[in-house]
Amino acid sequence: MPANNYQTLVRENYRRLSKSLPGFIPRREQNYLVAEMGKVLLGRYDSARRILVAEAGTGIGKSLAYLQAGIPWARANQKKLVISTATLALQEQLVDKDLPLFLPHCKPSFRFALAKGRARYCCARRLADLAGGVAQTQMFEPSSFEQTLTAPLTAAQQRQLADMWQAYSNKSWQGDRDSWPTPIDSLLWQQLQAERHSCQPMLGHQSCPFHQARAELEQADVIVVNHALLLADLSMGGGIVLPEPEQCLYILDEAHHIAAVARDQGSTRLALRHLRRSLEQFNKWQSKLNDVLGSDGQTAIGKLQYGTAQLVPALTDLYRQLSSALQRQDLQTDDQGCLRFSPGDLPCGLDKTLSTLKEDSQTFCRALGPINSQLAEQLKLSPSQAPAIEAALAMISQQQLQGEQLRDGCALLLRATSPKHTPPARWLELDKNDKQEIILCATPLAVGHLLEQWCWSRAAAVVMMSATLTALNDFGYFRRSVGLRSDDGSHYVRLNSPFNYASAQLIIPDLVCEPNSPSFDDLLAEQIPLWLKDQTASLVLFSSYRQMKQAAAALRAKGHSLLVQGEASRQALLQLHKVKCDGKQPSVLLGTGSFSEGLDLPGHYLTNLIITKLPFAVPTSPVEEAMAEWITLSGGNPFMQLALPEASRKLIQACGRLLRTETDIGRIVLLDKRLVSKRYGPALLQALPPFTILKP
Repeated sequence: MPANNYQTLVRENYRRLSKSLPGFIPRREQNYLVAEMGKVLLGRYDSARRILVAEAGTGIGKSLAYLQAGIPWARANQKKLVISTATLALQEQLVDKDLPLFLPHCKPSFRFALAKGRARYCCARRLADLAGGVAQTQMFEPSSFEQTLTAPLTAAQQRQLADMWQAYSNKSWQGDRDSWPTPIDSLLWQQLQAERHSCQPMLGHQSCPFHQARAELEQADVIVVNHALLLADLSMGGGIVLPEPEQCLYILDEAHHIAAVARDQGSTRLALRHLRRSLEQFNKWQSKLNDVLGSDGQTAIGKLQYGTAQLVPALTDLYRQLSSALQRQDLQTDDQGCLRFSPGDLPCGLDKTLSTLKEDSQTFCRALGPINSQLAEQLKLSPSQAPAIEAALAMISQQQLQGEQLRDGCALLLRATSPKHTPPARWLELDKNDKQEIILCATPLAVGHLLEQWCWSRAAAVVMMSATLTALNDFGYFRRSVGLRSDDGSHYVRLNSPFNYASAQLIIPDLVCEPNSPSFDDLLAEQIPLWLKDQTASLVLFSSYRQMKQAAAALRAKGHSLLVQGEASRQALLQLHKVKCDGKQPSVLLGTGSFSEGLDLPGHYLTNLIITKLPFAVPTSPVEEAMAEWITLSGGNPFMQLALPEASRKLIQACGRLLRTETDIGRIVLLDKRLVSKRYGPALLQALPPFTILKP
């Protein structure tokens, strides 16, 4: 589409939308964001790399902005618009509000759909088996899967299963957990959910809820997804669940989560005893393959038996080696049953054992391939044997997943230290519920090269957006975390919120001690009541559950009525808080870091925000310790490069809970004197919105 036509289309869509909304007020920042997106998509900044990183402050209306700029370009260029978010709340806002609002006013028209993971859908065969529906319908052949609950069904569960089966059978329910009107017990859903290793759509699965949902995605022009599902698809090469990256314009909203989600996607956890038991059971089961494949499968079965016979002893050797080293105290875990390995060679000769295990895992995976192919061919030739063949396919698929997990996990654990690449964090854990279980874990610290390989270099265009992408007034921290360079053609935009931040007060009391003082908890018990006095809608944010619970006990002892995170569901707490505020009763919410993001309490629902401590992360997890260690070994400063930028971003997020609309007012009380006593304090203050700073 020529640039002039695209720009005309965007303006006409905006005109129709603005006329249809009562009391519509143009937002300069929103219009600028639409214009900048358009320039990037049209290749005005770099025709070979259409990537925009935009920090759009609260109140700009970024979702409607990227819909206005993105949908016409994607439709004109025959691309899919994939909008990825970190939270369910934003997904629901897009699907239930923003997309339906924009649809009647957009040309060309579009269809949209919500993509969810496989586990959000039931397996129709499992539902039929558990509800007794197999005997009532001919939709499926009798199943040979051994899908039984770990405990007898209660009467309520039986009624719920019957209702679910009836609703699914008459097509009033599409089989996804989220649309069922009442809560479904987690243990029950585990027996119903679709799983990759048991899902074989080659025969009789045309009515599978998961595959029906995927078929709808193929017809959609706009797909809403979460970061985890998007990165899972990209890590497998793309085009598995979602369209291939080359066919997509990606809008990554809440993009500050992308690096962490990518890191989780590349992690591994090898529970050694569990893996060994699974392989031993599989080894006993393999004789059943003869009944399915007959003489034609003897060669492939022989190779599989050989691969299993090699892999089980290799896994056993690794477990015994680690167990003996722990007993001799050659390896010592901390109080939490954790032992982190430093960069370089692994201790106790583990490198050699893991190398052997990696090779044996690869041999095992190769042996599974021909078996899977022969079973798939047999399924086409012998439909009457479908139940037995499908059971075998599910077993083979499950072992393929475990074999690949073992192979890739060993490779990550063995990744050598290189000046060009950041080594992974590697550690050993003892299972808290089974002290005999040893778990080997590894997590990549740097994922930028993965994101570049998976997405940035392949996508038709990418827009990364959030209200908090800068740290200490700079994009550098975010850019490094996601693998972008300052000279790679990516374009950066920073737009301030239209809110009147000067109407909010920021108070930093002159306290007698800092948070690292042993008397700080007692100080909080004295200070918090002072700042709650005469306030009707308060939120108190803590850095830890321990500190929150201790403060809650002290406040309740002084007669305060509190709503404390963890004592009820988040939704129930917020609902009760709003009821009290509407009734003009004082309400005090206590929460930790998760209440610092995504919490929307506009107007009279929040006028008094108390932040007890600057949100510095304590490097106690193996991943945080490994990152700090690597920065130090590289000649850097972990505090300046990691802790301070992250604290700046989190502090901005926490302060962002106060003002949610143009008319909101209130105050923020920061009970951490380091903002004024430490050398880094002014940098943190400068990065905050322009609140009115008052002396208490």
